[in-house]
Formats: sequence, structure tokens, C-alpha cells
Amino acid sequence: MSGHDAPSGPEPTGRGRLGRDFLLLWAGAGFTLFGARVSGVAYSLTALWQTGSATVAGIVGFAAAAPSLLVQLPAGVLVDRWDRRRLMIASDLGCLLSTASVAVAAGVGQVLPAHLAAAAFVQAGLAVVHRLAERAGARQVVPAGQLPRALSRNEARSQGIGLLGLPVGSLLFDVSRPAPLVLAALAHAAALATLPWIRQPLQGESPSSAPAGPASQITEAARWIWRQPFLRAGLLLITATNVLFQALSLVVMVVIHDSGGPAGSLGVMGAVAGVGGILGAICGSRTIGRLRLRGVLIGGVSIWALVIPLVGLTADPVLIGSVFALTSFLGSIMNVSGGIYQAQLTPDSLQGRTSAVIGMVTAGAGSLGLLAGGLVLDWFGGRGAAFTIAALMAVLALASTRLPPLGPVAVAVPDRSATPAESTTSPEGHHR
Repeated sequence: MSGHDAPSGPEPTGRGRLGRDFLLLWAGAGFTLFGARVSGVAYSLTALWQTGSATVAGIVGFAAAAPSLLVQLPAGVLVDRWDRRRLMIASDLGCLLSTASVAVAAGVGQVLPAHLAAAAFVQAGLAVVHRLAERAGARQVVPAGQLPRALSRNEARSQGIGLLGLPVGSLLFDVSRPAPLVLAALAHAAALATLPWIRQPLQGESPSSAPAGPASQITEAARWIWRQPFLRAGLLLITATNVLFQALSLVVMVVIHDSGGPAGSLGVMGAVAGVGGILGAICGSRTIGRLRLRGVLIGGVSIWALVIPLVGLTADPVLIGSVFALTSFLGSIMNVSGGIYQAQLTPDSLQGRTSAVIGMVTAGAGSLGLLAGGLVLDWFGGRGAAFTIAALMAVLALASTRLPPLGPVAVAVPDRSATPAESTTSPEGHHR
């Protein structure tokens, strides 16, 4: 860690209560995420079982994944320009209606592939809007010193729901075709019920000074990110690691297949990795009070580079699962630490768009990683690809030591009298 680094924000002020409004926001967003995960599984399973066509199932899966690339940026503009609570209510209502429509169609055995694809796209797109609005609004409903703890809980919630979505959705599908969709609809209804009870506004600064056109507003956020030296460099680093991890996910499947291992072992590994992610999220807010973000990134990428070669040395699902548990543990700590830094650094009027630009970049990196992984596997085979990915991660670990110093971050939450300039850094990375 550089001696010039500053902590990425104020340390948590003890174990004080996060407050009623945060708990309502946290629970409502959790219901929304759970509904989206369960229904996402159900859409693909319904497509495959209804038509018997893997192509149709793939199209429905693509429709559910496409909003991560297509909806992020316009959603970010909406979150910064419109009332966030109303956006979340509208998103949950749309998710509820789209999911219920498929549940009814599945109940009568009249599900059309086009209906499935449309519902999957609509729900995934609205879930993106909801997630960005909740992330931006969280900063407004907790004391500044409690923000690290709040975002740590958000990450733990996301990891836990990600772990539950696949088994819950698939098990309910075996019980009854409409069952997972009914559960998802009920989850969105529960999310809707929490939002009117949140007393505090989820918006901070007035957005009246932002550029009028959507393209100009997105450009404003991208330029703002580019002017933050540490945020820019950290985003490029994590984006590059995302490419490698998506490629590694393909490598693991090939290694298990070539060794004659059961496909079910992949689910076991995913569950073990999910537990690691949850533990990392729980530790995230405590870590940020003891370690500086720059050190977290350097240490995390370096450990990744050291453990990834194990994937090329064994086909043991337990060992590979343990590797992924460790990488997920570190990844969650990075997510919490980086999320705290970005939330504290970014003016409220840019929160949605900044998160959207970051999400767009990382989602695109995931797509590129899957493509690159296939090419590397064709060239080097499973184990050779694992060693190649490890070598590239080692290069990134070396590059991470050149991250710029992390300047101090002032947090003005929920003080609405602060101007945007008071929560930004200069081009040199030092607080103005």
C-alpha cells in the first residue's frame, strides 16, 4: 500500500442501527432481485420443456441477458433525472405483471416462445432500473459513517440470493410449471409493499443543471469517471479481471468434462463459491476500515494470480470449488470496498449514470471473456488455458502496483446543502 493513500471513506461509526428506511429499501430490493433470479431460471426451463428446442431456450436466455448491455445507460439517465422511488415502484409493478402473465400462460399450457422472450427482456430491463435506483438511493437513507456497513449488507444480500435463485427456481419447476413464476410474482408484490413506507427521499441534489439530452448526460458521467484517476484505473483493472474470470468459467466446464466428472459437480462448485462470496460481503465493511482500497485491489488480484493455476493442476471438484470460494471471497470484498468508494465519491446527481457506465463496461467485459475463453480453449486445451489465464492475471497483478494514489473522499450524506464539487476529487486525485 502506498504511504500516500487515504482510506476510501470514513470508518463505520460503531455498530449503530442502519435505520428503518434502509432496512425497507434493503428488503424491497432483495425481493426484487430474488423474483428476477427465480423467474430468469423459470423462463429458460419453460422454453426448453415447452418447445424441446435448445435454440429457443438460448434465445430466451439471451433476451434475459441483453438488458445488462442495452438498458444500463438509459436506466442510469432515468435514475438521475426522475424520482427514484417512483421508478422502483414502476419497475416492480412491471415485473409483477410480466411474470404473472407467463405464470397464467404456463398454467393453461399456452406459453409462446415470443411471450417468454418478451417477458424475460422486460423483467430483466426493469430489474436493471430498480437496481440502479436502489444503489443510488441507499446513500440517502443511512448516516455517512454507516454507508460501508450498508453496502456490505447489500453485497451479502446479492450473493445470497444469487446462491438461492437456481436451486429454488429449478426445484419449484419440478413441482409445477407455474410455481416459480408465482413465487417470483409474490416477491415483486412484497417489494412493492415496502416502498411507500420509506420516509426519506431517495434523491439528493437537484438535477436541474445536468445536460438535457440523454447522450449528453451519459457522456457527462463517462467524462466524470475518466477525470478520477484512481476510479478510472481501478475500473480498467477490474474489467480486465472480469474478462479472465468469464474465460475461466468455460475452462472449468471443459476440465470437468475431459476428466469424466459429473456435470452436477459444477453446481456444487457454484454453491461453494457462493458461500465464499457471502462471507466476503460480510467482511467487506470491516476490511475497509482496516485496509485501504488500493491495497485491497493489489492484494486481491495477486492472490487470484497465485491460486488460479490450481484449476489447471486438478479436476477435483472440491479443490476447484475451494479455489472459486477464495476468489469469490476476495471479489466480494473488492465489490464492497469499490462500491463504498464510488458511492462516497460520486455526486448524487451522477449516481445512477456512473453506476450504469460502470455496469455497462463490466457486462461487456463478461461477454468478451466468454468469447475469448472459447478461443483460448481451442488453442491450448483446458489445462493450458488455465495456466494462460493465470499468467495474464499475474500481469494484471503487476500492473495493479501502478495504481495511482487514492486521495481522501469527503462524504456529504445526507446533507443536501452540499454542492457537487464538495464530493468530487481533482484530476490529481486530491480532495479540493
